[in-house]
Amino acid sequence: MNNMTKKLSIYSTLSILMCSLLFSCGSSKGGAKLYDPREVADISRKLQIPLSNKDKDDDKNIPLYAEVSLWLGAPYRYGGMTKRGTDCSGFTMQVYHKVYGIKLPRSTQGLAKAKYKNVAKRNLYAGDIILFATGKNKRTVTHAGIYLKEGKFIHASTSRGVMVNHVDDNYYKKAWVKAIRVK
Repeated sequence: MNNMTKKLSIYSTLSILMCSLLFSCGSSKGGAKLYDPREVADISRKLQIPLSNKDKDDDKNIPLYAEVSLWLGAPYRYGGMTKRGTDCSGFTMQVYHKVYGIKLPRSTQGLAKAKYKNVAKRNLYAGDIILFATGKNKRTVTHAGIYLKEGKFIHASTSRGVMVNHVDDNYYKKAWVKAIRVK
């Protein structure tokens, strides 16, 4: 192989490598991963929240949104922690472990008593955990959910399983105790 052929071969190989890096699936721009717009639109529809793969906050939280969307409709089962049946703290614990690699307390009381940062309702961010008192004692935390965005959160309802609600729905507005930021 002469010197010119070697150079041409190297340039060809480098060109192919650069093209494959630039146009591969899951490419990134500015450090953020770009997601398929159709998948983002599907997750947006399922979770009833506006999402855009061009929004840096949405883009950063797509792993959370994608994971919780897979749980939608999972039936409520006290003590459960799977998509075949889960309670609110089991759901929250499993999502946090899968998305963030964080192990949470198993119970709502454990979440309420843990030393996490309290967050005001007006400062909620995707992934924050919301705690409610849905029982007779309005000071005892009995329910947990994960904040999504624009007032929406996802949780395992005892009557309808994993679903999305708004924090200002009358029932949840009255039951609000606090929100915590773990991550």
